[in-house]
Amino acid sequence: MILPALTEATSPLFRPIKYSLFPPLGLATLAAYLSNDDDAAICDEHVERLQLDDEPDLVVIQVYITSARRSYEIADHYRRRGARVVLGGLHVTSLPDEAAAHADHIFIGPGEDTWPQFLDDLRRGAPLPRYVSRERTLAAIPPIRRDLIKRHLYLVPNSIVVSRGCPHVCDFCYKVAFFQGGKQFYTMEVDRALAEIDRLPGRHLYFLDDHLFGNPNFAAALFDGMAGMGRLWQAAGTVKSVLEQPVVLEKAVRSGLRSLFVGFETVNSANLQDQRKYQNIGRDYAQAIRRLHDLGVMVNGSFVFGMDHDEPDVFDRTVDWAVQHGIETSTYHILTPYPTTALYQRMEAENRVLHHDWDLFDTRHVVFKPQRLTARELEDGYWRAYRDFYRWGSIWRGASSKAGLRPRLRHLAYAGGWKKFEPLWDLLIRTKHVLHALPVLETILTGFGSRPASAHRRGYQKATLIGSIQEHEPGLG
Repeated sequence: MILPALTEATSPLFRPIKYSLFPPLGLATLAAYLSNDDDAAICDEHVERLQLDDEPDLVVIQVYITSARRSYEIADHYRRRGARVVLGGLHVTSLPDEAAAHADHIFIGPGEDTWPQFLDDLRRGAPLPRYVSRERTLAAIPPIRRDLIKRHLYLVPNSIVVSRGCPHVCDFCYKVAFFQGGKQFYTMEVDRALAEIDRLPGRHLYFLDDHLFGNPNFAAALFDGMAGMGRLWQAAGTVKSVLEQPVVLEKAVRSGLRSLFVGFETVNSANLQDQRKYQNIGRDYAQAIRRLHDLGVMVNGSFVFGMDHDEPDVFDRTVDWAVQHGIETSTYHILTPYPTTALYQRMEAENRVLHHDWDLFDTRHVVFKPQRLTARELEDGYWRAYRDFYRWGSIWRGASSKAGLRPRLRHLAYAGGWKKFEPLWDLLIRTKHVLHALPVLETILTGFGSRPASAHRRGYQKATLIGSIQEHEPGLG
C-alpha cells in the first residue's frame, strides 16, 4: 500500500514539516480488512524511500491531484512486473477514466463499502475493474492497522478521524465531489471513537476530520467521553461552530482542545456568496477568535487568495487583519479549481482554466485567469503574505495582542517554531528523529503548564450515540 509523495513535497533542498505530520490512515484503514495471513506493508513516500524491486501480488495506491503523475509512474512500473494494481482517492474519483488507464481496478468515492467487496471478489477470482461507493456507513469498520504505521517517522503519529465528509457544500471544495452519490457527512458511533482514542499511547491527538463539530450531538458526547483522559488535541472547525455551539466548544476545551484550524477563507465578504461559503456569511470573525483565545485555544486561520472580488490590496489586508487579531498561525492558498468541483465547472465554462498540468494544482500556482488580479500579482502576493505574516516583527505583534506573559510566549513559540526553524525540521526529518519534537509541541499546547491535564487513564467514560466513523484520508480517498 503506497502513498506517493505530492509534487510540492519533493524539494531536494529541505523537507517541510507539514508533510511529515500525519501517517496515511486511509491505507491503514483498508489494511484492517485483510486476512490475518495476508502480508501487508505501507509506504509513505513523504517520509521514506519506496523500494521498487519487490514483487507484491497486489499494489494499492492512494492518489491526490499533485501526486497523480508519480502515482501513475508507480502503477505502470508494478503492472509491468506482473502485479495487480488498484488506484483510488480524490483524483481517481474526479477523473476515473484517466486513472483507469494505469490500473487494473479503480475505486470511486470512499472505500469502506467497496474495498471489502473487492477483496471477496478477488478471492473468488472475479474482481471488477471499477467499484463505486454507494453505502455510507462505518458501523462495521474494523480497528485501524496502526501496527503498519511507522510511528517514529511522524511528528503526530496519533492522528485520528471520527467523522467523514462535511455538512457544508463550498464551490471550491474537492471533498464535495468525492462524496457524491451518497451521504456527504456521517460519524462514527461514539463508543467506537472513544475506543480508538483509548488505543493511542501518550497524550497528544490530532483529529483530521474536515469538521469535527459538524454534528453537535455527536461532538458533545465525544467530548464528554474524553473528559478525564488527560489528552491534548487539535482539530478543525468553522466560525459558525465556534460562535453558535458555545456549550460544545467548552466541552471540547475541557477534554483537551488546545488548537483549532478555522477556515476564514477571505476577509472580503462578497467572495463568500460566490463560493457558497454560507456558514461564514454574516459571522463576526473577530468575535470567534476572541472566543477561542479566551478559552486558551490557539487559532490556525486558513485563507484563500484569488477569488473574483479580490484586488491587489487583499494580501496586505489579510495579513494585517490576522496579525492584529493575534492568530497564531496562518495558512494561505491560491484559489484552485479542482476537477469536478462547482468552481472548476464554472471556470471551465468561462474558459478561465489555463491548463491541466496537475502538478501545478497545488494551491501555490495560478492555474486559472483571475478576475481583478494578474496571475503574477496573485502568485507574488501569495508568497509575500507568507513572508509578511511569519516575519519576527509580525509574530511579536501578534503575541503582543495577548494579555499575560504565558500566552505571549506560547504564541511566539508556536508561530516561530512552525516557520522560523525549517532547517532544524529538515534535519529531524532526514535523520528520522522528528518524533522527538513531540514533547516540545505538547509543552507549547499546554501553555507551558498553565493548563495542566490529568494523567491519561486506561478505559473511557461511557457515552452512547448512534452514528458512524470517518477517516480524513477516507479509505481509498
